[in-house]
Amino acid sequence: MSPRRHSVSVTEPVTTDPLWCEEYGYGLGRTGGILVLKYRSAGALEFGENRQDFLHQLYWSPDGMLSSRYGARTQFVGQREAFWAHRAVTHEVRAADRQTVYRLCLREVPAALGGLRAGAVSVNPEAARLIQAIARRTCDESEALAARTRIMAGLGPTTADFVGHHATGTGFALTVARALSHDPGDEAGLAEWAERLHVSVKTLQRDFEREFGMPYSKVRTKLRLSTSRVLLETRPVADVAHRVGYSSPSAFITAFTKEYGCTPGRYAGRGHEL
Repeated sequence: MSPRRHSVSVTEPVTTDPLWCEEYGYGLGRTGGILVLKYRSAGALEFGENRQDFLHQLYWSPDGMLSSRYGARTQFVGQREAFWAHRAVTHEVRAADRQTVYRLCLREVPAALGGLRAGAVSVNPEAARLIQAIARRTCDESEALAARTRIMAGLGPTTADFVGHHATGTGFALTVARALSHDPGDEAGLAEWAERLHVSVKTLQRDFEREFGMPYSKVRTKLRLSTSRVLLETRPVADVAHRVGYSSPSAFITAFTKEYGCTPGRYAGRGHEL
């Protein structure tokens, strides 16, 4: 059986139309089957309030942050993470402009995710590679179903691995960066993070330089600005500035313009041509 590649019609529409959507189904109708939907959008891509009563869903993007909401909780997940939603759980997911998003639909719950209704989960490098590999016309069904087993095994219940970054230091900087990726509006400074981790400020700063090649302040800025691009499609600049941790809209506008070469307002209004 060859995988199918065509416009999606088996799930609810997204609220922002993608440039294209491809569908790849393997073993459909069986418990061990998998359906992969691959989206790409010119603007921010929003999967509006959504609930699947028959299928579990996993959202993953290889090239940017995803914003997810389950109940009253909003969380951001990165490239080594995905957002998991058990069937019959209402949720929302958003991606920034020009991102690719993979949406996996499953009848089985991966062993490590049993009991998790919704939230961020880890995706190991092999699972990430195989998700992309089976979303191709050249992949036959037997290969895809074998890959599905390894993808399921590569999902973890925690987000212990940060966004595609191979740890070389003590792990303190990764702990902080992971927390900031989930809540970029956290106002804690380097000294407060050091106190929380029971290390010196100097030790933590050195770990940021070792892990990321830049100081804490720059890592935080990059995470905040990356996250802001997901939000600007649906929220005014002042709200986004507050949500990602800036003390004032003007401070946010200055940082955004320096990073991307245009103001947030212009970015949101011109079709996101960064």
